[in-house]
Amino acid sequence: MRPFTAALIPLLLATALCVAPAMAQDAAAPGTISIGGLGEVTAAPDTAFVMSGVTTQGATAREALDATTKAMAELLETLKAAGIEARDIQTSGFSVNPNYVYTDARDANGYQLPPKINGYQVSNTVNVRVRQLASLGAVLDKAVTVGANTINGITFSVADPSKLYDEARKVAFADARAKAQLYAEVAGEALGDIRNITENQSIGQPQPYMMKAMAQDAAGAPVPIEGGELSYTINVQVTWDFAD
Repeated sequence: MRPFTAALIPLLLATALCVAPAMAQDAAAPGTISIGGLGEVTAAPDTAFVMSGVTTQGATAREALDATTKAMAELLETLKAAGIEARDIQTSGFSVNPNYVYTDARDANGYQLPPKINGYQVSNTVNVRVRQLASLGAVLDKAVTVGANTINGITFSVADPSKLYDEARKVAFADARAKAQLYAEVAGEALGDIRNITENQSIGQPQPYMMKAMAQDAAGAPVPIEGGELSYTINVQVTWDFAD
């Protein structure tokens, strides 16, 4: 036997001794099962967000601005008198825009004449949080009464949805476990230890309830509002080992 070959034999034996236990361990390792679960809970909203504001027209920007400022001051005062706290009122938009008048007239060369400015429009809007939904209709009615001629939408929510999400987590995990146990029974296996849990949360934001309000409707009936229910969803992915 060549000296090189004789020296190689112990190394090959050592390698074989290391590989054999590893292969045996992999062969004995349990399989896994990964199943998704869905948990959904519903709840009535307890908070509303309203985009409200004032839009006015004037021959000049200053005239329109003064009219908007006056009406907006009355609106803010009315909102606070209705129980809305200052921290729940936030300016969300302010704009000054010219009103253009277009014409089909043309100059001596046949080109269409440019539009002319015919007054200005000023808008000021606020985002209002209403924490007492029972007062929402009255708040809207009072807002329109004092000059709020734009209400762009109402969005409902739950102020603290943490407990709702916790309940949805329980439902989602129970759903995943039930399906995993079913698959395991069909496969002739039993569930072992949990290897991994992954969560995907669906924010329970409802679609805005769109509403347009004009000042001339102020003398109408109280504004009817229905909050409905919101859904909060948790998707969970759980991986189990099969028991030995």
